[in-house]
Amino acid sequence: MFSVIFPGQGSQLVGMGKDLYLKFEIVKKLFNEADEILNFPISKLVLEGPKNELDLTENTQPAIFLVGYSIFQLIKKEFNIDLNKANFFAGHSLGEYTALASTECLSFSQTLKILKARGNAMQSAVPKGEGGMLAILGSDLIKIENIIEENKNKYECFIANDNSVGQVVASGKINDIDKFASDLKLNNIKNIKLPVSAPFHCNLMSKATEIMSKKIENLEFKNPKNILISNVTGKEISDPELIKNSLIKQIESRVRWRESVLLMIAKGTNQFIEIGPGKVLSGLIKRIDKNVKVSAINTEEDIKLININE
Repeated sequence: MFSVIFPGQGSQLVGMGKDLYLKFEIVKKLFNEADEILNFPISKLVLEGPKNELDLTENTQPAIFLVGYSIFQLIKKEFNIDLNKANFFAGHSLGEYTALASTECLSFSQTLKILKARGNAMQSAVPKGEGGMLAILGSDLIKIENIIEENKNKYECFIANDNSVGQVVASGKINDIDKFASDLKLNNIKNIKLPVSAPFHCNLMSKATEIMSKKIENLEFKNPKNILISNVTGKEISDPELIKNSLIKQIESRVRWRESVLLMIAKGTNQFIEIGPGKVLSGLIKRIDKNVKVSAINTEEDIKLININE
């Protein structure tokens, strides 16, 4: 059985989806529609940059969604591959929205608008330069949590993403992140400060939650065609009201990606199809379980190589 997954922020690059845009009318049509829906030339930004504008969270989020959703629709409509036969759908952070749109829980238009708003709210929740994120490599989650707990009087940091075996991301204020990084080095734990503009997935995002909770509450969610895996719980979710609540909580909650992948595997998934720019999730999954098949779909050639295990 296979599951379909969608990447999150950090996978963006200028020119993503360009070959497909130039060759397939369905992709061009969706890119043009996105410009009209947002009243902003998002397609030009995706195809031509500049990179510094594409990397702004309020642009990155709808841009990554646009590319992932366009590839999904292309696979479905031009190549007649029924991805809705998937065991589960899941996405990493904003990728969860691509999963929701692809499984028809939200419309294309709703998702673009809500992600533009989400990106804006998350970007402005903490003044630029005050918050940051730290990737922690090659260590055990429990050990990292213990270091945070033992030093809570010295600094306040949070686990933002439990991505994979040996890859965890923490969020916090810059000063706290720096102190935490020093303690990790004393414990011989490798860490890298990430080039992000805000400390995502922790309680420093409370202003974004306040803004987005109203907007998400006002959205009309349909029953999804597929069962989704929630970032917040790492468990199955399909009820529209529960999905709504989960998306509100997601802004400040830990992304439980490792747990999500392990659950999908435990429930019979032996193949993952990653749809969208890059292959970050494919790499994470390979670290979680080397025995599962993983395919990252970015090009026409990638689509032609799709071989689904049902």
